[in-house]
Amino acid sequence: MPIPMDQIANMPAFSPYYPMPPARYRQAQFQYVFFQADPAAIDRVLPACFEPVEDGLCAAIGISIPWSANYGAFEESVLTVPCSYEGQMGYFTPVAFLNSRSSIPAGREIYGTPKVAADITVAMDERVMFTDTQVAGASVLSIRSTMHKEATVEEMPVLQPAWRLKVIPRADGPGAEVMQLIDVSEVTNDVNVRVCRAGDGVIECRPSPIYDLSDFTPRSYAGAYYVEMDYTERYARIVKDFLE
Repeated sequence: MPIPMDQIANMPAFSPYYPMPPARYRQAQFQYVFFQADPAAIDRVLPACFEPVEDGLCAAIGISIPWSANYGAFEESVLTVPCSYEGQMGYFTPVAFLNSRSSIPAGREIYGTPKVAADITVAMDERVMFTDTQVAGASVLSIRSTMHKEATVEEMPVLQPAWRLKVIPRADGPGAEVMQLIDVSEVTNDVNVRVCRAGDGVIECRPSPIYDLSDFTPRSYAGAYYVEMDYTERYARIVKDFLE
């Protein structure tokens, strides 16, 4: 009997490449460094549906996932920038680097997260946590921070709404078949925060012929945080379908 069309979530149809949400994560480690960047750098990576804001914090995020029910173990680094959409202040992620085979297509196809493959190391060197992201053997984003201060998640800057632009190209010619503004603010549920700490952090962005973030050299820093938690990743919300 052929596979019913309404039962196909992703391809291959007979054995989908990745499970659909929900996805459970345990002991996920998040490293945040907040900083001010050149407004021209932010403007360069914003799709035209967003407006740049005069003042706002960017975040460089290093992530270590030791266990995920849907995707296994992997590491990730993310850049998030401030912007506004129809007068509402929020945040857009222009790029996310991962070393996961299944999480990359899942993130792109479900949520529109701009995930790309990279070599990533997340580790501790004495009291400094570091996330190094390499593309073609060269570092494109380096994050380093401490966690020597007590903190709570309520003290952290709130990076919401958290927007993605989901784009899937046409098969019959140039252009997009899907172009949707997605808000992933409500994706994370059933959260159990194990650890929250604060400290100081720095980032370094080096030139690259692709995914070049070198113009994001920080003008100033606004602290760093470390969060370790368990959570469940569910579905997002479609804010706008630009092709309707």
